[in-house]
Amino acid sequence: MVSRVKTVAFQGIEAVPVDVQVMVAPGKVGIQIVGLPDKAVAESRERVQAALHASGLSMPPKKVTVNLAPADLPKEGSHYDLPIALGLMAALGALPSDALAEYCVLGELSLDGMITPVAGVLPAAMRANAIDLGLICPAECGPEAAWASGDMTIVAARSLIQIANHFRGTQVIARPEPAIRTAPANLPDLAEIKGQVVAKRALEIAAAGGHNLLMVGPPGSGKSMLAQRLPSILPSLSPRELLEVSMVASIAGELSGGKLSDRRPFRAPHHSASMAAMVGGGIRARPGEVSLAHRGILFLDEFPEFAPVVLDSLRQPLEGGESVIARANHRVSYPAKFQLVAAMNPCRCGMAGEPGHRCARGPRCASEYQARLSGPLLDRIDLRVDVPAVTASDLIRPAQAECSETVKARVAAARDRQAARFKALGLPAETLNAHCSANLVETIAEPDEAGARLLSDAAEQMKFSARAYHRILKVARTLADLDGADIVQRIHLAEAISYRVAGERLPAAA
Repeated sequence: MVSRVKTVAFQGIEAVPVDVQVMVAPGKVGIQIVGLPDKAVAESRERVQAALHASGLSMPPKKVTVNLAPADLPKEGSHYDLPIALGLMAALGALPSDALAEYCVLGELSLDGMITPVAGVLPAAMRANAIDLGLICPAECGPEAAWASGDMTIVAARSLIQIANHFRGTQVIARPEPAIRTAPANLPDLAEIKGQVVAKRALEIAAAGGHNLLMVGPPGSGKSMLAQRLPSILPSLSPRELLEVSMVASIAGELSGGKLSDRRPFRAPHHSASMAAMVGGGIRARPGEVSLAHRGILFLDEFPEFAPVVLDSLRQPLEGGESVIARANHRVSYPAKFQLVAAMNPCRCGMAGEPGHRCARGPRCASEYQARLSGPLLDRIDLRVDVPAVTASDLIRPAQAECSETVKARVAAARDRQAARFKALGLPAETLNAHCSANLVETIAEPDEAGARLLSDAAEQMKFSARAYHRILKVARTLADLDGADIVQRIHLAEAISYRVAGERLPAAA
């Protein structure tokens, strides 16, 4: 007799159906797993045997063959433990033969028969719901799975015995409820930043249009503080964005307790991060920082200290909005529509250009340090601002600063204007000015006559690339949205060009 249990394999954030076939037949005693299993799947036979023994079910003195179909699809991860165990229990008569027909199953087993959490429950639940199946998963992952649908049947069990009792009718496992993580009470606020009016303005523009931002300034000027307060002025994730972000976090195993969060991701990797850690990769092609920052912020402090190959690996995700990991035997794509925020010192000693300070190595110190950033990467950054050292008057007699809630209201109003515009054009409401194509931005950001003359003169004199030209239009469109204007005017283009032109600290590289 062959029993069948449905489960999934993961390719990126996509869950691919896998059929677990278990056959008990005469032959050499033991469990044989076939179907391209990796080491974690092959070791599941030991965990399954121990868990069944701890649950009071002895293994028969027969040969057990487990086939994971399709056989040419690589199977990775420990979530195959539970479907293999339940398939074996059905083959032995411990479960009704048809009990598992309407369920997709995933979970890892401990040696005492308990079911432990696994990554990827949310994508698996979405896939199961799409093909009208229920889900059997670990209890701790139940709140995560409940987000897939309010009508979906979910059995979130803590042990094999609970599942057996549930299908025998001696115990009822309640359906889990979707859970959301509450935001911390004391989030960083823009009002805590003293001075830095220009940098705060750039932060507001970046938040309104989803633009990439580079801050250049000496140590202690507040670059990291500004970046850490960008999430406080961003709107919460929409329901669609929430599921997108949570599916990536689920694959990466970063959903604590199965609770989702409507706050936008903020990732700040150390400058020693490898290329695989940044864009994804490794043996199992896991999502990298660019994908974990999807629909949120990737903050790179000490920007030039990252390896040049790591920084240049960001160019394709910044342009295409996805991270493609290609290997000899498979290709995986993860979403990576993130907002890059970077901070750097003007030179290695950090004080180039500051009044009263001189670099011991002179201009060579700044030029060599800034040369670690490639021109094509800098060309993809929309806003570049100087963040000078805070003056004593700013610290002693600070002016009353705007709080994050005030700025957040203006950002939300600008994003509402963008959502209405793009929805009328047939695009998703989550589209931002920074995401639209070159053809589209020439239509929605067509400047008035004075603005067109200014942009033409600036492009000719400063030798803007085509990408720089369109990114200036995108920033100008965001500035018009913040002002509530329908037409991009000269004043908007002038401000956009001022952010594009590299300041004294950073040589023109666009």
